[in-house]
Amino acid sequence: MNDSGWAGVAATVDGVPVSVDEVDAREATLRASPIASSLPRPGTSEGRQLRRWLTQLLVAERVVTTEAAARGVNVDDAPAEAEVLPDMTVRMEIGSVAASVLADPLARAVFAEVTAGTDVTDDEVAAYRERNPLRFSDIASAAAHLRAAARRRAFRLWLDARCAAVVQLAPGYEHPGDPRQPDNTHRH
Repeated sequence: MNDSGWAGVAATVDGVPVSVDEVDAREATLRASPIASSLPRPGTSEGRQLRRWLTQLLVAERVVTTEAAARGVNVDDAPAEAEVLPDMTVRMEIGSVAASVLADPLARAVFAEVTAGTDVTDDEVAAYRERNPLRFSDIASAAAHLRAAARRRAFRLWLDARCAAVVQLAPGYEHPGDPRQPDNTHRH
């Protein structure tokens, strides 16, 4: 799509538009919430970055909803949020967009479906226990911990790959970390 073809559209997911109005509505909801005072001012570089992040969230939600329909999963198939994202460290590890998406039971059902075949080997468990001898008292706990981490990693990689395959972002709605967009502040 050329720049003029994006009027009113922040992104597309499989060719279906995500409107600027949807980004506006999500931002308005945030600005009316208890966290409003911690948000950047609208129109600032940080405010535009927030809108880019919200766009990432909206497209990821669309990708997950489309996948749920394609796989025939529903919220009855969803693990509890605390099972998938047990603490803040895990939320940071998986990334803010994926963690936010996984607040939705439908996304957790897709998580369960996408990662059902993800496992760890006995050798991986043994190596982990050797590196962390005091962390878990038994093999089953260590295996469960590693399996959960592997499933989160598999979901994040799946979500990133699906978004890369089906999402197009309009100018001004690029990924917040895209070094080509003018508000990027991530420097090395």
